[in-house]
Amino acid sequence: MIKTRRSALRLLGLTAATAAGGLAAGTAFPQAAAAARIRLGDVQSSIEGIAAVDGAVGVIGRAYVDGRLASQGTAGSRLLGGSGGCIPSGSRYRIASQTKLMDATVVVQLISEGEFTMDDTLADLLPEVAENDWVEYADQITVRHLIRHTSGIPDYSESGLFDVFDFTTDYDAIDLVKAARTVPRRVELGQYYYATTNYVLLGLIIERVTGNDRPDEFRRRLFRPLGMHHTYLAVKAADGVKGPHGHGYYPDAQGVPRDVDRLNGALAGQGVISTARDLSVFFRALTLGELVPEEFERLVPRPMPELCGGTVASAGGSMPGINSTTFFSTDGRTQFAVAVTLSIDNMETRAVGEATTAAAEAVLGCTG
Repeated sequence: MIKTRRSALRLLGLTAATAAGGLAAGTAFPQAAAAARIRLGDVQSSIEGIAAVDGAVGVIGRAYVDGRLASQGTAGSRLLGGSGGCIPSGSRYRIASQTKLMDATVVVQLISEGEFTMDDTLADLLPEVAENDWVEYADQITVRHLIRHTSGIPDYSESGLFDVFDFTTDYDAIDLVKAARTVPRRVELGQYYYATTNYVLLGLIIERVTGNDRPDEFRRRLFRPLGMHHTYLAVKAADGVKGPHGHGYYPDAQGVPRDVDRLNGALAGQGVISTARDLSVFFRALTLGELVPEEFERLVPRPMPELCGGTVASAGGSMPGINSTTFFSTDGRTQFAVAVTLSIDNMETRAVGEATTAAAEAVLGCTG
């Protein structure tokens, strides 16, 4: 396998800000706290500021209120260098680690159905990973540890075994788990350490328990019931973004941006491809507690409300070539989904992230 810079695949998951402060396990959104009124701003003028940041190629955004499109915009271009025209605001894009909230939801649905518990171990549910020593402490790591990123399992991207520009090799999920085993642990069991490998293992548990592949379970449990008709889970090398969409780029060893539109779905680990509309539907349902039985809601991780006086939360993801974030009010009424295609290393997108937050604050400006 071709080795590449660690940063190339390091953030096949949550954006740095979300990874650091993001998911509060066992916390339901306090509906009363969302009494503030949302004063919706103009999406177009807000996202133009993101497109002006170095490293941004194209930006799309849509805001929804009570399930209806309220404002939309597109800025920048579909291809590098200002070519290809604007990206249609309703285009599909890779949502990266926003996928984790979908995985967690499916896991909690299975728990509510009595298939397993939060305290079952990897050795219980995937005995081969213990028998073959593919995961250290597999007999002690529980579903709870995996969901909360407290297993201490390293991230497979740190192995250096995968190439961001490999668009053709199909890997099985267990290949990613085995790669993570080659990386020394950085923290002890029970300590927080963000690693997509946790959710790769949860995906394997979903498949083992249901007897179906993960894309089928996502369709059956989330996409079809919610009417997310333009959303699918990409898990193969050939799984690309369907329809008109923006292209992302990543610098090669010489620093030249290369098109990564064909980003390998088998390496992504968290590969949902969706639209602003469909993500708004998902986060509205998540916020309103419509996805799992009420008595199990506390088990679903929740992004912490940090904007607009604690009435707006956000979930973000980053992959080579793309940053995507969905902001949503804790009363379930308002959502604002943004996708930014990139021409820079996705580890160096601080300015893009700050501009995205500023755009959200302008669109979702709150008054008491």
